[in-house]
Amino acid sequence: MKVYIKNMVCNRCKMVVKSEFEQLGLHPLTVELGEVELDRALSEYDKEQLVLRFEELGFELIDDKKSRIIEKVKNSIVQLVHYPSERLRTNLSQHINEQIPLDYNYISNLFSEVEGTSIEQYYIAQKIERVKELLVYDELSLSEIAYQLEYSSVSHLSKQFKKVTGLTTSHFKQLKSQKRTPIENL
Repeated sequence: MKVYIKNMVCNRCKMVVKSEFEQLGLHPLTVELGEVELDRALSEYDKEQLVLRFEELGFELIDDKKSRIIEKVKNSIVQLVHYPSERLRTNLSQHINEQIPLDYNYISNLFSEVEGTSIEQYYIAQKIERVKELLVYDELSLSEIAYQLEYSSVSHLSKQFKKVTGLTTSHFKQLKSQKRTPIENL
């Protein structure tokens, strides 16, 4: 049985969620961003306990199909931007379709309707947050960041950064105290 969980956006989230399941005596077969696979169905008591524990931790059980689709889109994009195992070989819509084998127009319209933003804008917001993170770390040059995040050029990255944040990359770097937005709040 698969259990779907909202707001799982990083490897630490996976560890916390796994720990919560284990504390309830449920031993997950797999734990991925947004979903946990169990060898049996959850009892009503287990569900109630998870809801209570997850609420304190900022997670949420997802029961309906539409919410699961949206969470899968978000997790796919977060994985792609923040934890890339390889470069994007296709365009974003094809990548999403590889992860969620449904009509892309349906997925896109559903995402826009529920989230109030397009999949592409969500993807850009994630990329800009990653750029901010890498600028704060100050370990890579802007051209290395552009390459890592698959921008066609430093100029394209800089223009998109300015459009989204209202700041130039160099001004942002100077601020360093600029608060970044947590992934789950995008």
